[in-house]
Amino acid sequence: MLKIDALQVELDADTGIVRAIDGLSLAIERGETFALVGESGCGKSMTALALLRLLPDNGNVVAGDITLAGDAGAPALDLLGLPEHGMRRIRGRRIGMIFQEPGTSLNPVMRVGDQIVEAIETHTALRGSAARAKALHWLQRVGIPEPERRMADYPFRMSGGQKQRVMIAMTLAAEPDFLVADEPTTALDVTIQAQILDLLRELQREQGLGLLLITHDLAVVSQMAQRVALMYAGQIVEVARARDFFHAPRHPYAQALLRALPESARRGQALEAIAGTVPPLWQRFEGCRFAPRCGQALPRCSGELPPVQALAGQHEVRCWLPMAEPQAPARRPAAPAAGAPAAGLAAGQTTVAQGLPLLDVQGLCVSFPIRSGLLQRVSGHFHAVRDVSFQVAPGQTLALVGESGCGKTTTGKAIVQLMRRLADVRGRALLEGQDLFALQGAALQAARRQVQIIFQDPFASLNPRLRVGELLQEGLAALQPELGAGERLQRVQALADQVGLRRDALARFPHEFSGGQRQRIAIARALAVQPRLIVCDEPTSALDVSVQAQILNLLRELQRELGVSYLFITHNMAVVQYIADRVAVMKNGRVEEEGWCADVLARPQQAYTRDLMAAVPRLALP
Repeated sequence: MLKIDALQVELDADTGIVRAIDGLSLAIERGETFALVGESGCGKSMTALALLRLLPDNGNVVAGDITLAGDAGAPALDLLGLPEHGMRRIRGRRIGMIFQEPGTSLNPVMRVGDQIVEAIETHTALRGSAARAKALHWLQRVGIPEPERRMADYPFRMSGGQKQRVMIAMTLAAEPDFLVADEPTTALDVTIQAQILDLLRELQREQGLGLLLITHDLAVVSQMAQRVALMYAGQIVEVARARDFFHAPRHPYAQALLRALPESARRGQALEAIAGTVPPLWQRFEGCRFAPRCGQALPRCSGELPPVQALAGQHEVRCWLPMAEPQAPARRPAAPAAGAPAAGLAAGQTTVAQGLPLLDVQGLCVSFPIRSGLLQRVSGHFHAVRDVSFQVAPGQTLALVGESGCGKTTTGKAIVQLMRRLADVRGRALLEGQDLFALQGAALQAARRQVQIIFQDPFASLNPRLRVGELLQEGLAALQPELGAGERLQRVQALADQVGLRRDALARFPHEFSGGQRQRIAIARALAVQPRLIVCDEPTSALDVSVQAQILNLLRELQRELGVSYLFITHNMAVVQYIADRVAVMKNGRVEEEGWCADVLARPQQAYTRDLMAAVPRLALP
């Protein structure tokens, strides 16, 4: 259905010519799911943009071919040779695209229903009420609650996961033949993720939909993909059938990625994060691009470019290492028995029993006014959070989990005082006995140094007009004015090293980074003022597994050294099992179940919690 041959894409940047894609070749069959995985900054999203000829203004395809199978027996189409008006007929109708960041892909001044109707009327013969009925149908299929009412909402009224579902509905409503999905389930909780994946499988069976799946969630890849390609620094370094990739990876990079996955059996241990970062793509490469980070590198690896070796079973690898026998990932330690306390729980229990909690939330309620009529008078209230109570001890991690729209993010934002003018907030949030909701002026500013937040959408939370170095120093200048310019710069450089950013990134703007790299910037900004409590709203959702391992190791290290506490909002149950001491499960604004992580996840008492655990995708490794 789709064939890419020796594709090369270059970007004209201030630092020189960036070779974002270098000699990429792949072929995807009709009805096949082909997964493209790799670290942030390797060129995965740039590959998707090149397919649809949506490269930025400074980007150009300098070599290669992209062909798409013809419609209804017509000859194959040369996508790079089509004029722009011809390409507009391909986008959306023949090739659909689910973008990585729905918050920046949806029009902020259009109602979501109108945006879906626009896509339907542009690419199909439906018009008017028929198009609106189809838009409503697709909102229902992707699991949007109260779809009739949400048709009239603007994107800013929706959570990150709900915006992602709107983007998926808008793309699928045009019923394309081929779908490019760039992190389609990143912002989705496990139950909606399972629903969306089932929907994609159904469309593949019904329509022979071809799918290029770009993701860092290897568990999703193992369940969905027939074949997997691993990308590093603009090149594909391994291609294999999914089973061979997960059970017998040949490239050292693939083996390292699989060893970096978090799980409950690794609690209390550092994850095997890959040292260093993806090299800058404006430099000239002579040997293997992974060699500086490879623990198995040979002398020739740094001086000679390895060729692509064809192995048995449609398995290809770009590596100099002898690959006569498959190299399975290191065997993982046995998981603890069901219900057994994971490492670190006993210490957490003692902390709660012997001292006051760092954070004590009591009866938290958050409601938003519903306005209607010509004068937009308040006609009612939407209760997003209802009587939520929990405690976080010093040096402890409480995970807040639940479906998208259940009130997790609203709870976190209310605690850090970001809902004062937007909603009616009641209850108490005691930070070492001091009620955050009662603070004003200088007292509130002093408390902000103790409580920071990592936002769910890194692009929307970073000022696009400031360079990264300025963004990281902004909080220091506001909350620690006693620091001099030199001290601030030193701390910012150390933060960049900690979260896996090259120091040259400090002079660049947020739009010059991939989604995962922007998430690292957001994490560094929250850590800059050395807070005692961090509200982490999906801090690893946009990160690939290697960077996720670095961030989780960093958060554990800070917790051990500084005693920092985390309110960890996430839908990634593997991360919860690895890092959380306690877990609270939310549904419809209420806490359904709360307790020690091992107890709640191994022996859930509520049916809703059992459904959540049943929907978690699992990756079986040897």
